[in-house]
Amino acid sequence: MRVQLQQLRYFVAVAETRHFTHAADNVGVTQPSLSKQIHSLEAELGAPLFERVRGNIALTAAGEVLLPLAERILADVDTARREVQELVGVRRGRIRLGATPSLVTSLAPAVLRRFRDAHPNVEVRIEESGSQDLVRDLLRGELDLALIILPGQGPDPALRTEPVLRDSLVVASVNPLPIVDPTGPLRLADLRDQPLVMFRRGYDLRDVTLRACREAGFEPTLAVDGGEMDAVLSFVEAGLGAALVPGIVVARRPRLWVTRLAPPGVQRTIALARRREVEPTHAARAFRRILLDYIHTAAENSTLPPGVTPY
Repeated sequence: MRVQLQQLRYFVAVAETRHFTHAADNVGVTQPSLSKQIHSLEAELGAPLFERVRGNIALTAAGEVLLPLAERILADVDTARREVQELVGVRRGRIRLGATPSLVTSLAPAVLRRFRDAHPNVEVRIEESGSQDLVRDLLRGELDLALIILPGQGPDPALRTEPVLRDSLVVASVNPLPIVDPTGPLRLADLRDQPLVMFRRGYDLRDVTLRACREAGFEPTLAVDGGEMDAVLSFVEAGLGAALVPGIVVARRPRLWVTRLAPPGVQRTIALARRREVEPTHAARAFRRILLDYIHTAAENSTLPPGVTPY
């Protein structure tokens, strides 16, 4: 038997519309071409599939038997095509990924190494910036995905965000800090007279630090104002002041003295974001899977930095 997929598609189209001309329009062929293929299919199967009843098209008994089988075959073919395209897309795709500086230097390298090992032919482009800038670039269509810090007022409704990690902020300094109550943990109020190194405008960490200090009842004294992540950490290592920084970035900075804040501390939510109305690319979906697998494995092996927990 030499039944063709095209013939089955034409047959299903006629069965759905009960009209040869309308079916031909739906599948993009002329009505004579469609009718010829249906006749060939009937000849191959040895039975008529349609009959005219009072001017209308109806399925014969053979047509009734064939219809669910044809629909299943076509669905399986479509599934196979999508899965093959998914594989090809991941092999030859591109991903434009944004990440905040704290995540570029901590989380992103390990995840990208796994992604690169699994999909060596996918082009990876990285944009390093603050969360506000990354959200803007996502909304402009300049990024496929971004690792951002969720703002306190909630994410932009035009984005689909998936929380992946909780990160506690810590106080980084070059020496132990004086604490009002030496027997207790460091409170934010203990930083009242401590010069701080501050991130530049546009960093969510700047807003978080200023808001936390003001809620603790003081306006911080700034020793240096306007640094990027690496610059802020380097300024702290040089003894210019302390800084409130993500716990995720200090694990590999042995020159820094790290002090945890008293509960409730200052927490951040790290999320993977994309535009809500745009379907993710094959490469973007693959990156998400690898990111979540990495976080799950790191949590199981207790290799996440102190203060960092999976969401």
